[in-house]
Amino acid sequence: MSARVLMVQGCTSDAGKSTVVAALCRWLRRRGVRVAPFKPQNMALNAAVTADGGEIGRAQAVQAQACGLVPHTDFNPVLLKPSSDKGAQVIVHGRAIGQMDAVGYHDYKRVAFDAVLASHRRLAAGFDAVVVEGAGSPAEINLRANDIANMGYAEAVDCPVILVADIDRGGVFAHLVGTLALLSDSERARVAGFVINRFRGDIALLQSGLDWLERETGKPVLGVLPYLHGLHLEAEDALPTDAPAKPEATLRVAVPVLPRISNHTDFDPLRAHPQVDLRFVGPGEPVPPCDLIVLPGSKATRADLAWLRAHGWDHGIARHLRYGGRLLGICGGLQMLGRAVHDPLAIEGAAGSSEGLGWLELETTLRADKQLRAVSGRLADDSAAVRGYEIHCGVSEGPALTQPFARLDDGRDDGAVSADGQVIGSYLHGLFDHPEALAAMLRWAGLATAQPLDMAALREAAIERLADAVEAHLDTARLAALLEPVR
Repeated sequence: MSARVLMVQGCTSDAGKSTVVAALCRWLRRRGVRVAPFKPQNMALNAAVTADGGEIGRAQAVQAQACGLVPHTDFNPVLLKPSSDKGAQVIVHGRAIGQMDAVGYHDYKRVAFDAVLASHRRLAAGFDAVVVEGAGSPAEINLRANDIANMGYAEAVDCPVILVADIDRGGVFAHLVGTLALLSDSERARVAGFVINRFRGDIALLQSGLDWLERETGKPVLGVLPYLHGLHLEAEDALPTDAPAKPEATLRVAVPVLPRISNHTDFDPLRAHPQVDLRFVGPGEPVPPCDLIVLPGSKATRADLAWLRAHGWDHGIARHLRYGGRLLGICGGLQMLGRAVHDPLAIEGAAGSSEGLGWLELETTLRADKQLRAVSGRLADDSAAVRGYEIHCGVSEGPALTQPFARLDDGRDDGAVSADGQVIGSYLHGLFDHPEALAAMLRWAGLATAQPLDMAALREAAIERLADAVEAHLDTARLAALLEPVR
């Protein structure tokens, strides 16, 4: 028996598609349905390492957790990781196949669609239900030809679609009606209903609009989801903008918002920790006084290194260290901390070399083979267990590595610690997710007594809240008719 398939599309980017898919997945799992998540094509710089040794979008890893599954490359067969405004690394079934510009990828889509449909067939054969996430908006008519991310996929596999719109940004009725108007007749016919997301206020004041929407379009409103404050879920790509008040916060952390920042979900545990005041610092903003600066991952390390210098971070970091502050570099941030970054094969841009910030005695060379692995081990001082994952093309060498940050269970060492202990570099994403490692790193940064925080437990609680919202606010009878297998 083939799985029931339902696609969740959004009227805009960041409408809440990823969240709604995760919510539906956990709701179905509660009902005993064997469900899998799916996103045909994702464009994001937040990635996760899968059980089969590839990489997928981070949001699909969260959705897998909602299903009770380990991440697999079939959940996101095509991943695009932008390295410039016009080009991206193309990853198919978890493996990078090269860099393409927009025109080149448009021509390649026919090949990419074969990968999408192969993953779809495997999931449809192995599960009772598949909940699919679209990308961007299906109404982007300039991208309709050869579409594999939205209605092109839905038409190919003949699945129903629900449209999600974000009422918090305003214009929700225009978004829904306008999206329908720009669809073809067959695409419009497969829209099974609407979900309005992130509503605040009295639902009674919205009811007349909902009634009008159903009369105008002939489509049912499947429900209105409330704005869920304090939801600890990893973002697909957009940087979080909410900054909750933290009266207990005593440790100040600053992270530069690099143009090609990747895996900024590394900082979710710091954002969630009640004693940590984490600030993302954008272009044009001065380096703020803080206890810890973290240089994040980057999809274009040399270009982002030049950006740091152009915005005065090299001088700001020197001043920060002179006054006793701590400095951490993760993945691309580690590479920036060294003496040089070499890209002889033009992996991330034009071939060449860049001078690093020089705080660690190492050099990095970008190579064609990407390192993809989940790892575990202990910090080199044996103060805490550590877990994480590696996603990088760079190979770092130099005397700084003789004083590693962590010793891994596979026999390798990770990263480096400066002689004075002020500077640390590590290739490990997800470093702060492990409670022991988080506490140890906070102590190193200056927080003498850190409250415990278990990020995995927070994410699990958030997914449960989402499923509760489905039960309370959506038309579960209609959803069950669309999603649950016929018994």
